[in-house]
Amino acid sequence: MQKPPILQQGDTAAIICTAKKISEVEVQSAINQLSAWGLNVVLGANLFSQDHQFSGTVEQRCTDLQWALDDRSIKAILCARGGYGTVQLIDHINFKHFKHHPKWLIGYSDVTVLHNHINQNFDIQTLHATMPINFQSNTKDALKSLQNALFSNSLSYDFARHELNINGSSAGQLAGGNLSILYSLTGTKSQLNTNGKILFVEDLNEHLYHIDRMMMNLDRAGMLQGLAGLVVGGLTDMKDHTVAYGRTAPQIIYSTVSKYKYPVCFDFPAGHFEDNRTLLMGAHARLEVGATCKLSFT
Repeated sequence: MQKPPILQQGDTAAIICTAKKISEVEVQSAINQLSAWGLNVVLGANLFSQDHQFSGTVEQRCTDLQWALDDRSIKAILCARGGYGTVQLIDHINFKHFKHHPKWLIGYSDVTVLHNHINQNFDIQTLHATMPINFQSNTKDALKSLQNALFSNSLSYDFARHELNINGSSAGQLAGGNLSILYSLTGTKSQLNTNGKILFVEDLNEHLYHIDRMMMNLDRAGMLQGLAGLVVGGLTDMKDHTVAYGRTAPQIIYSTVSKYKYPVCFDFPAGHFEDNRTLLMGAHARLEVGATCKLSFT
């Protein structure tokens, strides 16, 4: 898997938006922080455009993404926010120049479309990390993890044990992202080949039966059987019905994968919350699950 170059002081980072609309106020904290790291920040021409709920039309959003991918002076691309809309762009983008001159593509949630499509089809690493809309509320550790990833690629995390963890150790490329997006990409050319990989999943604001449906889909599609390991991040603001589903989101995931023999850990600090730590998608990682838990990149 090809790794884009680490950043240097004075490099240029672009902020674009591939999904839901965003305002100037909502990206200012990110501009300030990136500038404090010594980066030159440029904005997509259509960043603050609006087309109903989207940050511009498909054409406008494609124009900004294509520009950021093709411009050799840009060394990192931050997607301003998630929501929905990135999948509308993916088949209109030409990755020819990006393949030969890779750069860091950064985001989470709906940006999982780009992580999966790039990791699967072009063997280029990306960063599952916080986005400009979140910089103002992120923890210092979350922002520091992004800085470390961009300027050194040095990342290692120790985190608390969860009662549903399945002990073991393994190694493999890290892949995945938002569970709903992974589910939506099955059967497409953006679907991951997860065999031998450590899969990361997280999600937000889903009904519990939706979690079960998505996990069943991934299992039936063969995406869970050959994993080296499973890392479950935030399962934030899950919803139930008046008649309770009867299991929590972690219990649903555990029940789907416990028949397999790889290590599984829950409550990894990445997802839709303030302490959203950066992950090197496509990078070789080692997962250790026991009395303590660790995810490190080699």
